[in-house]
Amino acid sequence: MNQKTVIITVITIFLSLGTLTGQGYHTRSNRALKYYDQGKRDYDLLYYDRALTNLKMAVREDDRFYEAHILLGQLYSDTGEWEKAVVHYRKAVGIDSLFFPAALFSLGRAELRTGSYLEAKTHLEAYLNQPKTTARLREESGRMIGNCLFALSFPGSAFDVEPVSVGDSVNTELDEYWPSVTGDGQELIFTREIKRAAGYGRDRQEDFYVSHWRSSGYWGTARNAGAPLNTAGNEGAQSIASDGRSMYFAACDRKDGHGRCDIYYSTYDGTRWSPGINAGSPVNTTYWESQPSISPNGKMLFFVSNRPGGIGGMDIWYSVRGTDGKWSRPVNPGKIINSAGDEFSPFIYFNGKTLYFSSNGRESFGGHDIYYTNLNRDSTWTVPVNLGPAVNTPSDETGLVIESSGKRAFFSSVRERSKGKDIYYIDLPASVQPEPVSYFKGKVIDKATGAPLAARYELTDLTNRTEVISSVTDNMGGFFVCLPSGYSYGLNVTAGGYMIFSENFDFEEGYTSSEPYMKTIALNRVRKGEFMRMYNVFYDTDSWELLESSIPELEQLLEFLKINSTVVVEVGGHTDSDGTDEHNQLLSEKRAGSVREFLIKRGIKPDRIFSHGYGETSPVADNITPAGKRLNRRTEITILSEGIDE
Repeated sequence: MNQKTVIITVITIFLSLGTLTGQGYHTRSNRALKYYDQGKRDYDLLYYDRALTNLKMAVREDDRFYEAHILLGQLYSDTGEWEKAVVHYRKAVGIDSLFFPAALFSLGRAELRTGSYLEAKTHLEAYLNQPKTTARLREESGRMIGNCLFALSFPGSAFDVEPVSVGDSVNTELDEYWPSVTGDGQELIFTREIKRAAGYGRDRQEDFYVSHWRSSGYWGTARNAGAPLNTAGNEGAQSIASDGRSMYFAACDRKDGHGRCDIYYSTYDGTRWSPGINAGSPVNTTYWESQPSISPNGKMLFFVSNRPGGIGGMDIWYSVRGTDGKWSRPVNPGKIINSAGDEFSPFIYFNGKTLYFSSNGRESFGGHDIYYTNLNRDSTWTVPVNLGPAVNTPSDETGLVIESSGKRAFFSSVRERSKGKDIYYIDLPASVQPEPVSYFKGKVIDKATGAPLAARYELTDLTNRTEVISSVTDNMGGFFVCLPSGYSYGLNVTAGGYMIFSENFDFEEGYTSSEPYMKTIALNRVRKGEFMRMYNVFYDTDSWELLESSIPELEQLLEFLKINSTVVVEVGGHTDSDGTDEHNQLLSEKRAGSVREFLIKRGIKPDRIFSHGYGETSPVADNITPAGKRLNRRTEITILSEGIDE
């Protein structure tokens, strides 16, 4: 049951009691009753500050005023001050434990939210033993008793992890929340609620702020991300791409909105962020969409919505970007992730398959807890797992993100009410750390001049034969990709008028973001005599039949020949030294012929492509180590002529 519904139910039951019609109050003090009546009217009108003042005066006049303690407990529950709610509910139950059975329910709920699990279980069970109970509160009591038993199953020492503030350079007396971190851990972007300029109605608004990690070991002073990204309205709940060059975020009540709150995106050109652009239909609807999370390769967008077709109140949905750049109709992953309660703040980790989210519809430590689930290769999800007391508390946990090393998590929380929401981090226990992810930083340059080049790059997971990312470099020829360790990857880089760059490499198990893979890629211009080594063209052992994993690289070669429509090339086949000279010579000829045949079948004229086998005669590395042999097994494309008529 939704917590708000439970609160309303308890209030309705309480305010409908005959004692509140003017008869049979637990006080004989007229002054206390006068304060109580005024406090109740203030409460009904949501004037909580005035209600609190009057109700406090009522119990000051008569400390055994049962109804005033009950309403104070409810008021503190409404505002999330659960410790104070417990004080007044316990006082009321001590005065008369049987007068209002739902008081036991309210006390147990407040104790659950303060981590007093044994006491909460006792009072919730006492409520269930009362003769006058309701089906809705009995159902909710059973769910909360289950939460108490879940929390009590952990040893007390498991609750001892203390979060650490990210520092005064980020946290202020204002509210800071919704942190997001780039893949290299060098940039922190978050939402801050700031004072709005005069003349805009509400006195607060939300803006994005940016802080950078300093080599001295702290976060630098946060700066406003500035216009045109930030506006006089509210922007928040952002998800920064792993390379820091784009973000998705939520904005409400905009003129171009489809509903009250929509999802927008913005790109960074190295100097400033672009204006937010509405992600459009079918991602956005006339309903509420917010809290986006973009996958590392930019192909999956997770978000929260209350649109029809969901499981509970707020559900997590996701959309997939097609080859045309458009988002597909969003998919609800169903009951494996979404519950009858509310799910919030999805975060897709840098490996592209581990999803973290917040829920109040599952076994928890009290409120919204953080869970994780993994995407299987068949597009199903594993059963969500609670992150445990190292992360979750009796309070609400939302907006958690984890840096690419898998060791540190960032989140926002109210630890001191005078300071509001601040951003904290915790170092995760090894038992709940996701697999570490490293990152690959590349820079593309002209080999002759050293000038940066705008280029397209593609990375392929050779282990699972799936595309990791296909994108373009930034203005300085740079690119950035997060990569899980323990896999082999193929890299292709192309630029107009230049030869293709091809390479494959391994990220060994345990390779982490503290040791990034960095490479400068120098491209040669297309001209006679230049050659390119195609390391991602694969065959089975002693075979010349092209494997399916070769297709992405061959497609790029095909595109190269179409763009450079007059060049004549030689396809050269090379082997390592295993086997006889005669065998390797024949194998290399047939492999080169297979590539030529592929290109001809795809529309390249036969008189533009020649093939030749070199066997083992032209090694580029040793023929002793596996790595050296792999480099020698290659296909080379050499420019024989820049024009057919030469």
